[in-house]
Amino acid sequence: MAIEFFDDPRFLAPPRTVTSRGADGSLVLRSPEPLQAHERCIGDWLERWAKDTPDVVALAERHPDGSWRELSYGALRRVAGSVAQSLLDLGLPRDRPVVVLSDNAVDHAVLMFAAMHVGLPVCTVSSAYCRLSKDHAKIRGILETLNPSLVYASDAATYGPAVAAARPDAVVVFSIGAKEHPGALDFDSLAQAVETPAVACAFESIQPDDHAKYLLTSGSTGHPKVVINTHRMLCANQQMIAQTWRFVEDEKPLVLDWLPWSHTFGGNHNLNLVLRNGGTLWIDEGRPAPGLVEKSVRNLRDVKPTLYFNVPRGMDMLLPFLEADPAFANDFFSRLRMVFYAGAALPQATWERMEAVARRVREQPLWFTTSWGSTETSPAVTTAHWKLDRAGVIGLPMPGMELKLVPNGEKLELRVRGVSVFPGYRNAPELTAQAFDDEGFYRIGDAGFLLDDKHPERGVVFNGRVAEDFKLSTGTWVSVGTLRVKLVSALAPYAQDVVITGHDRDEVGALVFPSAQGREAPPDVMAAHIRAALRAMAAEGAGSSQCPKRALVLAEPLDPDAGEITDKGYVNQAAVLKRRQADVLALHVAPPDPRVILGK
Repeated sequence: MAIEFFDDPRFLAPPRTVTSRGADGSLVLRSPEPLQAHERCIGDWLERWAKDTPDVVALAERHPDGSWRELSYGALRRVAGSVAQSLLDLGLPRDRPVVVLSDNAVDHAVLMFAAMHVGLPVCTVSSAYCRLSKDHAKIRGILETLNPSLVYASDAATYGPAVAAARPDAVVVFSIGAKEHPGALDFDSLAQAVETPAVACAFESIQPDDHAKYLLTSGSTGHPKVVINTHRMLCANQQMIAQTWRFVEDEKPLVLDWLPWSHTFGGNHNLNLVLRNGGTLWIDEGRPAPGLVEKSVRNLRDVKPTLYFNVPRGMDMLLPFLEADPAFANDFFSRLRMVFYAGAALPQATWERMEAVARRVREQPLWFTTSWGSTETSPAVTTAHWKLDRAGVIGLPMPGMELKLVPNGEKLELRVRGVSVFPGYRNAPELTAQAFDDEGFYRIGDAGFLLDDKHPERGVVFNGRVAEDFKLSTGTWVSVGTLRVKLVSALAPYAQDVVITGHDRDEVGALVFPSAQGREAPPDVMAAHIRAALRAMAAEGAGSSQCPKRALVLAEPLDPDAGEITDKGYVNQAAVLKRRQADVLALHVAPPDPRVILGK
């Protein structure tokens, strides 16, 4: 990759934006490039590549014996057609979705594409609702809300108890162990059907605004909301990406990805990027967690992707392997065009460590970039389609999208309008009405600002969530998202993550979750490092809201089973604060708890 890549408009669209001002003081940004024509529905991509490149591998996953199971575009279209025929034969109605309860897998993908090919919407539910619950109350409530026509899971032994507890009025299908679940169908039986012209007839009847998918928003309070994703939204969003990342039109993406299809990052952005451009997706059974990240390392050695997607926590978990093993680093970066992060803000220290490893094994500069959006925007609203100097900038609006920055307290709230914004929440008109302002902009809940007011083409800087910020007892606002990223960078490489505390208190504090290096460091070394970081931040003179005065290192790691880490690998601040109230109290009690590290 030559340095000219960043400046060549054949590969990346030049950063440009058009601005306008509203009467309320808001600033609206939009791309000067119009959105070009895009496909009618998701199935058009599969039809194209099955015809044009039938032998190219579309999907791959590990067999239990360690080999790769590969499915070409031609084979994917054939088996999806057979499963689509079976779905039609079952007489499933279009107003009741096909629901998937298990993790990413080839059978999972085949069922998704088959259902969408004949106009049946699909909803993939986080597998944690089934795997980690004992009473299955939440998955029962979710299935009651979704009212599925068919429920699928990979393994009856793992997911059967949840399905039995939920007792959905639906066809039940398993890939493994269907005979052990009364009334269930075996997935292989669906794949044996002979496709008839009825599949093509159903496919041709799909309209762009038909529902393609339902995705569930975060369910930290009550049951999740059901977000409608239409075929138009998903196809338009990939066209936007193609117009900004122009190189994908000629370079088929080779991607290894663990990000769950129950979330928009993995299920819409990454999976659809590969499918739209005729690339290959290797399904990574690893995760950014101890004992699982090693599987990702093994897979990365094998695959050597051209595009790499992850959340910041995943980057942090991968870095020690890259730093300690030059051979692995060489494999990882050997044909990598891009490293992409999203889902949460990236600490600058993580950015710098990744670039440092890349410099040791390759001459070409690393393109480290990001995008920003949400489940409701399918997902990308902005993308940074130029070379960034540091973390924080989330790019500019893509063709077809408008981004409005509205004054809201101490921040500028971001709102979004455009073709890839959802029409509403399923069967929830009141929630839908609340989600939009009087100009039709979606209230996404994030904040941001221009990096350079005089040069808006330099991009928008992410400034955290509006709702997660809090006030100190002095009335001063604390920008949690901004401070968290700053503190994690200051504590590198000893902190995996931090949770900011201090709501209605005199000082800002932090619960510190140590990284692998932090856990191995002697306690006095760890304490000295934290103390020095707190003092250095205070010396910068940023004020009480951006200077934590105290920290508490927690031995118990973040617990995904308790909802402290989401499926996408980022920290749920609210869940941590609720679950660890005793630690928060110990952090702020007077006189100080002896475990508390003071920056004074």
